[in-house]
Amino acid sequence: MKIEEIKVFVCSPGRNFVTVKVITDSGIYGIGDATLNGREMAVVTCLEEHIAPCLIGRDAHDIEDIWQYLYKGVYWRKGPVNMAAIAAIDMALWDIKGKAANMPVYQLLGGKSRTTVTLYAHASGDTIEDTIDKAQAHIDAGFKAVRLQTAIPGLGVTYGVLGDKKDYFELQGNRPLPPEEPWSTLKYFNMVEDLFKLARNRLGNDVHLLHDVHSRLTPIESARLGKLLEPYNLLFLEDASVAENQENYKVLRHHTTTPLAIGETFNTIWECKNLIQEQLIDYIRAAATHAGGITGLRRIADFANIYNVKTAPHGAPDLSPVCFAAHMHLNIWAPNFGIQEFVGFGNEQLNEIFPHRYEVKDGTVAVLDAPGLGVDFDESASQKYPYKRSYLPVSRLEDGTLWNW
Repeated sequence: MKIEEIKVFVCSPGRNFVTVKVITDSGIYGIGDATLNGREMAVVTCLEEHIAPCLIGRDAHDIEDIWQYLYKGVYWRKGPVNMAAIAAIDMALWDIKGKAANMPVYQLLGGKSRTTVTLYAHASGDTIEDTIDKAQAHIDAGFKAVRLQTAIPGLGVTYGVLGDKKDYFELQGNRPLPPEEPWSTLKYFNMVEDLFKLARNRLGNDVHLLHDVHSRLTPIESARLGKLLEPYNLLFLEDASVAENQENYKVLRHHTTTPLAIGETFNTIWECKNLIQEQLIDYIRAAATHAGGITGLRRIADFANIYNVKTAPHGAPDLSPVCFAAHMHLNIWAPNFGIQEFVGFGNEQLNEIFPHRYEVKDGTVAVLDAPGLGVDFDESASQKYPYKRSYLPVSRLEDGTLWNW
């Protein structure tokens, strides 16, 4: 079954998405997600100019060989642009193989380790009370795990808090250039313990609570935060500090027993190798779209399993339903799956472009037995929503220093 054509689509149904369609000479096609928030067009060029021409005529069944060819066959390995491009091709090939075998992808990975995938929802508010009210609404809907984020008094809405937007998909048009947001560690610490103290008082001890620092603390500040939050028994503390220097997490690990999670910006197993091997983290949050597809993320999951590290794949709104489907198949298979981030299935436009039948019930998703990934792509619908340049915000201290540890 030869690869006959590779198409790349960019659309913006509330968020920008880069979608790849690999078409074979048998008529079977597969789709993959190549979205890289803020650098979408760089991945498009990589796919159209450098990857697609190299794959025409190759056997679509040779997933592992094609992955190795794309990864090892270039002098400039790794990197977010290259790995997002590889990821999309890889997802599409797994989709094709599943359709050809008339089996869901998780069966090709080895079958189920569980019957459903547990999700965690986001509760984001302008005040602590507002955040906890939203968390309670998720719990009432059946969720057993909720991430809590609150605007910081004196700073206003920062990244991770929606403000006056009803969901993450409303943010796209407001960021044609990177917005700059103020940050104060002192003001953050004055708020964060009150958030979790009240959350435990109102929500009880039977719900899992999570929190994302968005890498805005130094390692020793993160260690202090982890220790401060120990009484509130978090499922995990996410992105407490940047781990470009993986030694940073030794500081955290030596000072707190709060479980630690990181990995949404990782592109290969090498970014997390030491963190996993030295058991400095408890959850690895790499995403299939950013870490080399199903093949790349499966390799990370297997390695993490040796060291008692669970998977908790990134599930931001800038990952399309194709990536969500890839995560569902990996999650239902991985023996060391922990939890899946979930921000909703988006808006009507998104679901029109990516038709699927995934449904949330009591904070979980059951993986479908449809062949392949179980999600499709409507080319005509995508053309109604053209690309809009959009960027994530950057943080500055109140004295103007650019800040992100």
